[in-house]
Amino acid sequence: MADQTRSDITIEAEPPEVMAVIADFAAYPSWATGVQQAEVLALTADGRPEQVRFVLDAAPIKDEYVLEYSWESDTAVSWTLVRGKVLKGLTGAYELDRLIDTGGAGPATNVTYRLAVDIAIPMIGMLRRKAEKVIIDAALRGLKQRVEGTR
Repeated sequence: MADQTRSDITIEAEPPEVMAVIADFAAYPSWATGVQQAEVLALTADGRPEQVRFVLDAAPIKDEYVLEYSWESDTAVSWTLVRGKVLKGLTGAYELDRLIDTGGAGPATNVTYRLAVDIAIPMIGMLRRKAEKVIIDAALRGLKQRVEGTR
């Protein structure tokens, strides 16, 4: 995925615990900043969400859009925009790497989030990257709080 913004965070949990929260789209409004609604529209043959409709209100972007998910493995998922009103393009991915326990801290997972956003409103590349970084950082913080708070 070329031309994406990325960031990482360490979450005190095993990768399957983290991936379970990522895949629980119905709970997104309770922890994902700006997500008002998330509804699974279609499932893959193995029962994982394949298409999900979101209603987002994260100033300055307010949109309703559908993403298609590709579950590459138990530790990686990516998505692309199917349709949106304000969003013209949206690609991203979560990649999870279990960290080696170095003594007493318990299991931990490094979560990498990559994102590229293209909106119908003209925006300078530098501002778009800054907006992507804000979105990523908020999502990672919310994910960390959700996973660690449910343990």
